[in-house]
Amino acid sequence: MDGSKEHPLMTAGVDLGDNYSYLCLIDQHSGEVMEEGRLRPTPEALRRRFASHERPLRIAIETGTHSPWVSRLLKECGHEVLVANARKLRLIYANKRKTDEVDAENLGRLARLDPKLLYPLKHRGEDSQAHLAIIRSRQALVGSRTQLVNHVPKERSSPSGPACPSARPRASTTERPSTSPRRFGRPWGPYSSRSAR
Repeated sequence: MDGSKEHPLMTAGVDLGDNYSYLCLIDQHSGEVMEEGRLRPTPEALRRRFASHERPLRIAIETGTHSPWVSRLLKECGHEVLVANARKLRLIYANKRKTDEVDAENLGRLARLDPKLLYPLKHRGEDSQAHLAIIRSRQALVGSRTQLVNHVPKERSSPSGPACPSARPRASTTERPSTSPRRFGRPWGPYSSRSAR
């Protein structure tokens, strides 16, 4: 393994945000803050900032919306990337002075001191992330359909009048206008006809 990757000269903490990300660059040996600033969380801005380093950095980021693609991009730039487990970072969450700048410095200092303190984890690959997104989207659709099916009154006595046909999934795909009360015909008709196709 390359010795420069084992002993980076600089450690960086990056607090990722939707509009801006905050960077804190710390000297690995002295522990002094060498640079602080903010940058846009876009691929172009991150490549421009991190692709120019001669020596690889050790960069710590926190799990979140942007951490999967940011970690992949920083690794492509040749850096060591630590993705900190946000749920276990008590030092950051318990800090009363919690700001994006302070979070970035804390990430950098923890990565410099001992990476294990970050409880680092590895994100899935890009293909796995895409497959997982499809699975979760399907689960959301199935859950929404189940809620709609259960919303329709079941086959039981109702104080407001005759009950609708059974709302079980098997029956919900068949149009049964003759047994549905008229007051339910208009709102549910278009949806039941679409599901029958």
